Amino acid sequence: MGMQTDVKAIHTEATATVVDSRTRVKAYHCISGGTAGDVIFRDGGSGGTIRLQFNIGAGTQPINMLIPGEGILFTTDVHVTLPATAKITIYYG
Repeated sequence: MGMQTDVKAIHTEATATVVDSRTRVKAYHCISGGTAGDVIFRDGGSGGTIRLQFNIGAGTQPINMLIPGEGILFTTDVHVTLPATAKITIYYG
C-alpha cells in the first residue's frame, strides 16, 4: 500500500512559517484579497529553497490546487510568503 497520512489544514493571512516540521504539502486554497503578487513556498524558512511559486492577480477569485502524487516534500518546514492582502489555507500531512 502507498503512503497514507492524516491530512491537516492551516490558514494564514501573513508571511510566516506555517508548519515547523517535515511534511508534504498536498493542496492549497488562496485568495489575493485585491493585491497581485507571488505566493512562494520555501523549505527551510524565509531564505530556504523555493519548492513552489505562483502568481495571483488583483482579482478576488479563489485559486484551488491539488498537488499531484503524494504532494511536495518539505524536509525542514513550510514557510509561505504572501502578497499584502492575500490569504491561504494549506493542506498538508
